[in-house]
Amino acid sequence: MSLDPPDRSENKDAPISAVVITAGQSVHLATTLASLAWCDEVLVLVSHDADAVRRLPLPCRCRIATHPFDGYGRQKRRAVSMAAHDWVLSLDDDEWLDEAAIQAIQRQRLATGSASYAFPRRTFIGNQEIKHGPWGGETVTRLFDRRRCVFADLAVHEAVRSPETPTLLPGSILHHSFATCADVLARSIRYAQPKASIIQEKQEPAHTWMLPLRGLAAFLKSYIFQAGYRDGAAGFTIALSRVIDSTLPRILVLSGHAVRDRPTQPANAICHDNGNDSLDRSSRPQ
Repeated sequence: MSLDPPDRSENKDAPISAVVITAGQSVHLATTLASLAWCDEVLVLVSHDADAVRRLPLPCRCRIATHPFDGYGRQKRRAVSMAAHDWVLSLDDDEWLDEAAIQAIQRQRLATGSASYAFPRRTFIGNQEIKHGPWGGETVTRLFDRRRCVFADLAVHEAVRSPETPTLLPGSILHHSFATCADVLARSIRYAQPKASIIQEKQEPAHTWMLPLRGLAAFLKSYIFQAGYRDGAAGFTIALSRVIDSTLPRILVLSGHAVRDRPTQPANAICHDNGNDSLDRSSRPQ
């Protein structure tokens, strides 16, 4: 079954390949693909259940490829290298473009423009949009020229590396990664191991006496200074997740339990999201 594509991009001199990595069992993948139906190509790289993807309504220019998951950075790099066109639009399988973002891309003359483009990202926990804290005002780079840009080769937080500051386009990426607040905390715990591997590989210093200070600073920044309290219980949960993010990976290093280069299977193999918390530090407000 195929989706009828809307009008294709006006960028005839710069066709766009959309790429999505997924474990296959994502509750939002069909919506993600529908928002990409106007692209010149849609490539879905599946690491777990390709049959689940084939049962979805697919854009008419959609290709499905498979490869075992070996970390978010490597998996996205692989998907980008398999794309037919140099201009790549990358979405996670729990993200989709709103109409304003699609129109903004279609108006761009990519061949003579920037090397990369970023969008505001609106993240939800269930039906609640998170408007404050570290996720409020977030931007992510999603459209780029692969000849000049590349995904960082990291197990998590695999932001696009661009030679110049990305151009911010209007519209939004809607991010429905968490069904409940419990999912937020579960992701932080799940990501601790690959983050510990990164810390260990970079030989970053880790000291037990610093853990309480790191945790307290992370909580205060998210909940108080970034006004996470304005999002109620969800904001408190996010602040707790930042405590876990800042301490648990270092606890694993200090205890000798960090495992080097251990991929984290996308979470949609077991729950509701793809586990990709790609917070693009190069383009988001600090």
